[in-house]
Amino acid sequence: MLTPDQFFAFLATAILLTLTPGPDNMMVLSVGVSKGRARGIAFGLGCAFGCLSHTLLAVIGVSALIAASPLAFTTLKVCGGLYLAWMGWHAIRSRGEARLDTAHASAAPARTLFFKGLVANAINPKVALFFLSFLPQFIVAQRGDANLQTALLGLTFTLQAVVLFGLLGFFSGAIGQWLARRPKAGQWLDRAAGTIFIALGLRLIVAR
Repeated sequence: MLTPDQFFAFLATAILLTLTPGPDNMMVLSVGVSKGRARGIAFGLGCAFGCLSHTLLAVIGVSALIAASPLAFTTLKVCGGLYLAWMGWHAIRSRGEARLDTAHASAAPARTLFFKGLVANAINPKVALFFLSFLPQFIVAQRGDANLQTALLGLTFTLQAVVLFGLLGFFSGAIGQWLARRPKAGQWLDRAAGTIFIALGLRLIVAR
């Protein structure tokens, strides 16, 4: 099981990263603004549940590397740390130019949009790489059973994404207007997330 400190540290980081403007949440807002709450919520829930496939891959990957050798697992952590730091650097340099693209938002039924979001997230190799880099650094080796910890962390990420993407879809109209009035908001969110990415990446690299 996860310790309270482990759980809340991970949850706080996951929430900030989920709220940072990106392709998924901007598309949720776009669909919600142009096609209504139901479709926005449906697409958001699909994207969120797509994280479960990446959780499974992370569990399998971490398990295989631990079984292979401690050196292989350490290599994964170092490479993951470098990847997170690289993502953080690019996020800090971002100009926060994410915009709602309501002109191309789909008019498909809510059920179709749910599966569209699910598949789009599940087959995204960037999300898979992120999960494989992000989850292992919150594993406490002394507690044992890294597979269970990885699975619980991935489930936590998925559930908070379900809540936040659902709220994004529900309040898409108001949130879209708020972002339109504050073009710099995305930039500051990117900077905050980028700083966390770099800190987590460095922590992962130096951890023993």
